[in-house]
Amino acid sequence: MLKKILSISGKPGLYRLLSQGRNMLIVENIATGRRAPAYATDKVVSLGDIAIYTTESDIPLADVLEKVKEANDGKPVDVKALGDDAKVREYFKTILPEYDEDRVYTTDIKKLFSWYNQLVAANVTEFKDNEIKEDEAAEAAEAADKAETK
Repeated sequence: MLKKILSISGKPGLYRLLSQGRNMLIVENIATGRRAPAYATDKVVSLGDIAIYTTESDIPLADVLEKVKEANDGKPVDVKALGDDAKVREYFKTILPEYDEDRVYTTDIKKLFSWYNQLVAANVTEFKDNEIKEDEAAEAAEAADKAETK
């Protein structure tokens, strides 16, 4: 799901990838529904390609968003109510205790919460792809069919 959600540098909000053209992408703002082109010169990043640094390895953004969803019962995070940077970091530590405090900045955490809030507002609440599970199920069914024909 997050592979088709994009962050475009210099443009506010998140965008859903609609189609690809020659030297550009056609995107739709998930909040307003307005469509716009994103050109090859724009810095476009798929949320599915982002990971959060931890002390042991990197955790994909989808897993972190799932943890934020569980911690907030699927409701938006009120960053302003958390207060200053120290309280934001303290709250994030309750969600992801193993995050690398040296490499993950407070601005990164606030951006993560902002993205989470935008996704929840756009009714995007399934962050992990079911495609892998579907592929595994299809492979298992295919293997079972081959076993039956032998």
